Amino acid sequence: MEEQLIMRAKKGDDEAFQRLIEMHIKTVEKFAFQLGAKESSVEDITQEVFIKVYRFLSKHTRGKFTTWLYTITLNVVRDQYRTEARHSKRVKAMQDEGEASVYVETFYDDETKALHEQIQSLDEKYKVPIILHYFHDLTYAEIADVLKVSEGAIKTRMMRAKKQLKEKLEKVGERQ
Repeated sequence: MEEQLIMRAKKGDDEAFQRLIEMHIKTVEKFAFQLGAKESSVEDITQEVFIKVYRFLSKHTRGKFTTWLYTITLNVVRDQYRTEARHSKRVKAMQDEGEASVYVETFYDDETKALHEQIQSLDEKYKVPIILHYFHDLTYAEIADVLKVSEGAIKTRMMRAKKQLKEKLEKVGERQ
């Protein structure tokens, strides 16, 4: 069904494109947030992702559509970080924590909030594979496609990320 929608959307069928958006909008929003986007930016990021999908859909010829969508989302979030860094050198920590905690509640239960916070503290090269594998069910091969690295690199990053997360979560547990 998705392939048919993609083919129709490539031929200019706006209804088919709208259905593609409806199928994937929650995935894009969730991934953008998990990458560290603020709640106030998630809608703009999602809109930008689908604008890029619309503009470049005719050029998408190989691989899974969702893999391509994750790649676009990752790049848009990175662009957003760069833009924010240029325009604002300071962000009020209290404001960010308040926004994040409200938004986290919509995606996570109490038990996983600490995990989310620790994942956010990881370097991007470790954070993204963890999010894609555990929250979006991508295989290591699919993650390698999204990040344009080898599957071996993903295995190494996953191993290191899990080790770092374990250490961070143990420290959180000791404080409680």
